[in-house]
Amino acid sequence: MLSLKLISLKTCLAINNMTFDEYQVESKKTALYPNKGSNFIYPVLGLAGESGEVSEKIKKIIRDDNGVVTEEKRQEIKKELGDVLWYIAQLCSEFNLGMDDVAKANIEKLMSRMERGVLHGSGDNR
Repeated sequence: MLSLKLISLKTCLAINNMTFDEYQVESKKTALYPNKGSNFIYPVLGLAGESGEVSEKIKKIIRDDNGVVTEEKRQEIKKELGDVLWYIAQLCSEFNLGMDDVAKANIEKLMSRMERGVLHGSGDNR
């Protein structure tokens, strides 16, 4: 029994320090969908669906709870955001992109926009 607890502790420590790329590798082990590795349509549809579920939960907080976010609702949203993250990871894999690279490129783009004073506005290449 002691060895099981040690394995669980090691796993827990590894998860607490997980990079996006490590998450991507681990999440891919649970990806079961047709033509995995050459099917970007499936994860893009899943991403749209899960994003919609996040939106629905937030809409109901506004409608039913006057915008007050309880701990229970926060945990529900956390689960849905995890599903969003899973689909993003699979989509990155389908395009042979590392999640760390995607995150880094996004921050670089946003910091460049901030430095140039163009965070507001529209267009991808501002």
